[in-house]
Amino acid sequence: MSLSKTVKFLKYIIGLFLVGYFAFMLMLAFFQKKYIYYPAKEIITTPGLKGMEYEDIYFDSSDGVRLNGWFFPPSGARGEIILFCHGNADNISYFIEDVRMFTELGLGVFIFDYRGYGRSLGQQSETGTYFDAEAAWGWLTKEKKIHPSRIIIVGRSLGGAIAAWLAKEHKPRALFLETAFTSVEDIASKTHPFIPVRYFLRYKYSTLDYLLKVKAPVLVVHSKDDIVVPFIHGQKLFAAAGEPKKFIELSGTHRNCFFESAEIYTEGIKDFLEVTR
Repeated sequence: MSLSKTVKFLKYIIGLFLVGYFAFMLMLAFFQKKYIYYPAKEIITTPGLKGMEYEDIYFDSSDGVRLNGWFFPPSGARGEIILFCHGNADNISYFIEDVRMFTELGLGVFIFDYRGYGRSLGQQSETGTYFDAEAAWGWLTKEKKIHPSRIIIVGRSLGGAIAAWLAKEHKPRALFLETAFTSVEDIASKTHPFIPVRYFLRYKYSTLDYLLKVKAPVLVVHSKDDIVVPFIHGQKLFAAAGEPKKFIELSGTHRNCFFESAEIYTEGIKDFLEVTR
């Protein structure tokens, strides 16, 4: 092959690569919502079918979106309530056994679906999830008359950013960050290292930034085996949190570590709540 033909061939290959590269960037830019949210609409079971006492609650966000949640009354003498912000997938019916772990500790639970998940109406957005968490907080404090000093905000995975945002807006009993990331930008930059995702990401979910403004005890829970949100994210969040704080290291996958390390998890929660009373 002559030099000129070789140069033309290389230009052709480079051109194809650049077209593919920018096409992939455009796809990420236009369809990033589908990479952030994985909602399930079908309620696969209910707490009643599992023999659990609960209330099926409907309430409204500040922008008028109708939301759904389940309230489980506390059985412990202190009447402490978990406000549970779940991750980016499924809906509240997938977390019944997670709720059971809390109720067996004597804690009440209010778990709710963000807009577009389960029976909650509306379309997903970052601002919308913050509105939804604020509405859940408002329902607990106004409708149930629960004092903020009895509310423990728990955020799991993407819910960690939502929980941290809510905790900086109020003064809860405590904040739990479970398998949470530092920010969507940090996750995306790691999974797509050759793409400048920070320049076009519309979603931030900056857990770390919110955490720096939280004035409540912080419990960070993460699995060393987590490949969805690497362990280093939990370590960075813990380092940034103010005192008092505690880190619980689990084993197992991103979703199942709470069950695979159930005793470590529940004993860690009990110890943390005791020492921060």
